Amino acid sequence: MTRPVAPVAGFALAALAPAILLIWGAVSGGWPLWLGFLWMAAVSPVADTLIARGFGDAGPEARFPAADALSVVLALAHFALLGAALWAFAGDWLAWPQRAGLFLGAGMYFGQVSNSNAHELIHRHSRALFRLGAAVYISLLFGHHVSAHRLVHHVHVATDADPNSARLGESFWRFFPRAWFGSFRAGLRAERARAARVGRSNPYLFWVGGGLVCIAAVGLGLGSRAMLDYLGLCLYAQMQLMLSDYVQHYGLRRHISNGRLAPVGPRHSWDAPHPLSSLAMVNAPRHSDHHAHPARPYPALRLTPENPRPMLPYSLPVMGAMAMLPPLWRRVMDRRVARMRAD
Repeated sequence: MTRPVAPVAGFALAALAPAILLIWGAVSGGWPLWLGFLWMAAVSPVADTLIARGFGDAGPEARFPAADALSVVLALAHFALLGAALWAFAGDWLAWPQRAGLFLGAGMYFGQVSNSNAHELIHRHSRALFRLGAAVYISLLFGHHVSAHRLVHHVHVATDADPNSARLGESFWRFFPRAWFGSFRAGLRAERARAARVGRSNPYLFWVGGGLVCIAAVGLGLGSRAMLDYLGLCLYAQMQLMLSDYVQHYGLRRHISNGRLAPVGPRHSWDAPHPLSSLAMVNAPRHSDHHAHPARPYPALRLTPENPRPMLPYSLPVMGAMAMLPPLWRRVMDRRVARMRAD
């Protein structure tokens, strides 16, 4: 039986609901804050684990005219949540447990939902949409990802030349600093070469300068306490973002045949079919199809079965949590990597 295709409204509900709850909770505290936190930390992972069955692929002729509009709404929700969280951190009306719940819930939202949506936007052909996605990354002090992702990761994925392709046996705690600084430098080199070739300014001026402006604006507008919370929140969100990269490419490598590197294919990304996280993360877990078709809009990304194909045993957020415990991660994943390399 053909499984139904997820409509754009399904993506909207799953991605916007936790943001609304967390914004409401930042303003009033109480149950909306805790529900928003629990949605990100428990409801989605548990539901995905119980269902563990993806929705169907869209047909090749399917069109989704509302997809870009939802991406814009999600970007605006990101800025609203960031502002509400920092405003709450600057005040004294939330007790420490509520502050911790808001910090963790918002950080997970930024690293999982905002990141996935911004990633979608920087692949759109529209200059306005691209700039909106870049602004989301700049607000998380991660602007260099706009360059590194498109010019380095997509070119060199599943090779040692890509800092964001985790090596077999490498723990997340070793990967995180190596990939962060490695992608910053690799993106900068790529942009310098591009600037020299086409005679344009280096966007790293905006990526770094924009981040510094954000830090100064928070410090001047909300005080030093909120600025420190902002730095911590960005670091936590970046960790969530890098967990996605770690999980989605761990141990997979492109083969060299006759002196040439194999083209990027479905064997070079770990996919996850789980429905709720796929909706909330605008189909980012259908990662191999994104690498094959970077410009394909998120509702049209496909999960067509191919054998053998790297498939995660649990949803992307669950695997991200597992990656923070290296012995458990290796026990679950290393044998799966070995099977993929043997085929």
